[in-house]
Amino acid sequence: MPASPSTARAINDRLALRLLQREGPLTAGQLKQLTGLSRPTVADLVERLTASGLIEMVGESGAQRRGPNARLYGIVGDRAHLAALDVRLESVSVVVSDLVGRVLAEASVPIDADAGTGPAVEQAVALVERAVKEAGAEAGATGPGETGVRHRESVREWGSLHTVGIGAPGLIDPATGELRNTTGLPAWHRSLVGALQERLPDARVVVENETNLAALAEMRDGAARDRDTFVLLWLDMGIGAAVVLDGALRRGASGGAGELGFLPVPGTRGLPSATDCEGGFHSLAGAAAVLELARECGVLGVGGAGERATAAQVVRWAVATATDGDAGAVRPDAPRGAPAPRKVHARAARFLDTLADRLALGVASVVALLDPGCVVLGGEVGQAGGDELAVRVAERIAGMSPLPVEVRPSVLGDTAVLRGALLTAQDGAQDELFG
Repeated sequence: MPASPSTARAINDRLALRLLQREGPLTAGQLKQLTGLSRPTVADLVERLTASGLIEMVGESGAQRRGPNARLYGIVGDRAHLAALDVRLESVSVVVSDLVGRVLAEASVPIDADAGTGPAVEQAVALVERAVKEAGAEAGATGPGETGVRHRESVREWGSLHTVGIGAPGLIDPATGELRNTTGLPAWHRSLVGALQERLPDARVVVENETNLAALAEMRDGAARDRDTFVLLWLDMGIGAAVVLDGALRRGASGGAGELGFLPVPGTRGLPSATDCEGGFHSLAGAAAVLELARECGVLGVGGAGERATAAQVVRWAVATATDGDAGAVRPDAPRGAPAPRKVHARAARFLDTLADRLALGVASVVALLDPGCVVLGGEVGQAGGDELAVRVAERIAGMSPLPVEVRPSVLGDTAVLRGALLTAQDGAQDELFG
């Protein structure tokens, strides 16, 4: 039975909106080509969607850049406003954007968890409120005429956000979508989610594990753009993995797929427990373990890897030092008593080799179980290691597993969580608004 005219129009409208979501602004001719619809049908849906306030002309395209065929149509960004939060153990970062992802405000604040749950939550909520107000001022400054005024006033309202995406460490209950009470994580994390839902009763608040969001961002904008099956290994203060199979995140029966920090591995002082990943893969590859390895290899406190350096800074310095073609040269600013350059070069190479040995244990387990074909080394440490660390890990996996796998460094690094949270909020809002 053929679809009724109204049903056909609704289907065509959704198809065009999906394309504009995915591709960005398009001309009517491009919509015709991508949808396979006739020119009159495309003209009708463009007029219909424009009249409903869902799309607008955003510019012109083509050599002549004039005439109806050159008009570019895009989704109306002012239709809704979004917020994304990256919630860490001791900090919160927030981004506010319009519906098409144009960033209107960014902010971050350290959180003093020792002050108690209530003050920590208030700090984070106040940060979001300030960012929303700043976004309103920015939008008003850039928006033309009355549209800019409406934009400014709507975003200034604390309750005007349509969707809030939150990335946090820990497990997300797949049945309720709520952050579970996880040992070792601060209580203010769960309280923050509840506080935002209370302050924003009209907004949709979505919580997702930080590593899963990082994988979504790498798949859309980063190292895995050409892959629909891969695993992201998150290397930061904590250790985790995100599993993407056939373009979809796989969270597991309890939401704990990818808790690689609890993986028992050789080389640790014991076994992990149900409440503590100490003794698991975390003890070999977490930030604290990376710094301890740097100390053992004699690279901590040398050159750019000072005693107060982070794990990512040490790895970045080691990569630069190990790949320095002039390793025998004595730098003019080298302090008296400093190790000889060749010795430093050898220490950096040994540090990277040992780190790759450790990472290969986790990667080999993932490859044997899932055969993902691609593993992205994410987080600050993965990005800092770059191709140099990725190649070292890949070489070890090639000798440990019969399954082919490509190991890539993260493109987005530590920014991937916030980017993934924003993409999640954007997708959810557009899906709801466009039907």
